[in-house]
Amino acid sequence: MLAIDLKGKRALVAGVADDGGFGFAIAKSLAEAGATVVVGTWPPAYGIFTTMLGRGKFADSLVLSDGRKLEFEKIYPLDADYDTLADVPADVKESKRYRDHGDFTIEGMRGRLVADFGEAPNLDIVVHSLANGSEVKKPLLETSRKGYLGAVGVSAYSYASMVQRLGPLVRPGGSFLALTYMASERVVPGYGGGMPAAKAALESDTRVLAYEAGRKWGHRVNVISAGPYASRAASAIGFIDTMISYCKANSPLTEELQAREVGDTAAFVCSPLGSGITGTMIYVDKGYHSMGMAVDR
Repeated sequence: MLAIDLKGKRALVAGVADDGGFGFAIAKSLAEAGATVVVGTWPPAYGIFTTMLGRGKFADSLVLSDGRKLEFEKIYPLDADYDTLADVPADVKESKRYRDHGDFTIEGMRGRLVADFGEAPNLDIVVHSLANGSEVKKPLLETSRKGYLGAVGVSAYSYASMVQRLGPLVRPGGSFLALTYMASERVVPGYGGGMPAAKAALESDTRVLAYEAGRKWGHRVNVISAGPYASRAASAIGFIDTMISYCKANSPLTEELQAREVGDTAAFVCSPLGSGITGTMIYVDKGYHSMGMAVDR
């Protein structure tokens, strides 16, 4: 029997703050396959997330298929907008949403991993489930330079920064994975603020990082292009239900995408079964990307 086996592997999933998004689904699928899971959570959401976990609010979502319960080995505060603590503006650093979290930058997360697990390579899988565009509802013609560059920094450059800083902590043959969306390739009216450019940059960087990290450490670097899904984070777009219903009506497979399907694909591509896959974008969108004309026209 051919099975995904991640026993003895440790995965870091950056971008988990509730039980409703792709990050959580990926963490759960990795755990199903036997991996231990560490997560990075946006500091303003950290307290709510850990409190809800402690109170059992996610109890049903944490149950795995064999009856085990998903338990996070560590939960680190992470704001991928910042590479080092020196990059953080004083007003952010001193705000009540950040001041009690210590070093919540990408470099800070690397330091916590070293402190908790040692200097030797201690990771096998790193998942980048991070994106933010403060002006995502604005057309590009109305997007500010700050909003545009902010979207690219958080949603794309942070992947390069994570590979750069965490690459030495990943055991040989490790796997990096990010999440993108088809707006990088085609116009999705209403999805703006620099986010399409950020996703396009993320996909381009995946190919370059695959070459560089592959040659330097033997790591694989890939990206999943997921269809629209009604996560809490996606509600910021403002018309996610319309996106879902449109894709459902016009895809080869006419049902809504499930987060588990993205999670299971991630587990496969990050496992030894995906050892030949790198520098690749994998569509998990019910085939919508393959359509050239709307069915419901």
